[in-house]
Amino acid sequence: MPDESVISDEMRAHLDVESDPITYDVEKGAVIKFAQAIGDSNPLFQDEAAARSGPYGVIVAPPTFLRSLIAGEAKSEFPRPFPNNLDGGSEYEFFEPIRVGDRITVTKAIVELTERQGRLGTMLFTTAETRYVNQLGQLAATQRTTGISYATPVEEE
Repeated sequence: MPDESVISDEMRAHLDVESDPITYDVEKGAVIKFAQAIGDSNPLFQDEAAARSGPYGVIVAPPTFLRSLIAGEAKSEFPRPFPNNLDGGSEYEFFEPIRVGDRITVTKAIVELTERQGRLGTMLFTTAETRYVNQLGQLAATQRTTGISYATPVEEE
């Protein structure tokens, strides 16, 4: 007899429910400091003169700058069936550059729940999508992040 799914109706109720939106002003100093911190010397990220003659006419943010723009709180707490968690990775899609002076609104929603059996036993894969929308209503980027939760602690070898 197959085991019951760990994905409950309460978990499914969280699918596609967006977090509270948070809007960020993309500031020149923050973009420059971020580029310097990650060691990216691309002049489009730091040099105003070079950026003005570049394809966007203004300093733009490195793609990973989006990691500094955090989504708001979820409408309610997602029920976690297991105590142990792993980062399953992130994938980005970029549609519009993030320019200095932009106002980016960030929301996040759980978009997929799957479970699998593995060496850790039953594992729950939770995929969330973060959306970054600029002041013109244009979707600038999405980030899909997968979290893996499981019951059995990993034994050290």
